[in-house]
Amino acid sequence: MAVGFNSQTPVAMRISSRAHYGLRMMTELAKAHGGPPLSLAEIARREHLPLAYLEQLISPLRKAQLVEGTRGLHGGYRLRRDPERVTVLEIVELMEGPVAPVECLAEDYTRGGCLRETECLSRPLWGRLQQAVKQVLGGTTLRDLLSEPPSPWCPGEQIGEAAVREGVRA
Repeated sequence: MAVGFNSQTPVAMRISSRAHYGLRMMTELAKAHGGPPLSLAEIARREHLPLAYLEQLISPLRKAQLVEGTRGLHGGYRLRRDPERVTVLEIVELMEGPVAPVECLAEDYTRGGCLRETECLSRPLWGRLQQAVKQVLGGTTLRDLLSEPPSPWCPGEQIGEAAVREGVRA
């Protein structure tokens, strides 16, 4: 079963595996909120993700105090905040950095870094896209994800051009 993108498939914009897997890990922790800690091995099993990759992703989540770890036989991880107080934007930006569809909208962009800066007609479009993405991700909490119905296709399955032509929308 495919879990990610086919490397041969051209994609204009996409969330990195790091952000996607980090969000999947956090949704599992949100499901377990209020219960015993959840091990990374259990999250990896449930989400069909590589354990070694989750081990890399947990560190920034701990440093940002989104999760806490418990050692020992019954150890694992749990959310430090209620799922309704953790936004998808917070997780994505922690995993990837700030959302910026083009370089000139990045937080570290230096004014004058692009020769077309004063005459660029597409920058306002990319700015609106950036704000829309931030609004959607920032307005969506882990609790929201838990309360949404699952998508009509299998986890990890892509909606290809044929599905889009047939009227299936993401």
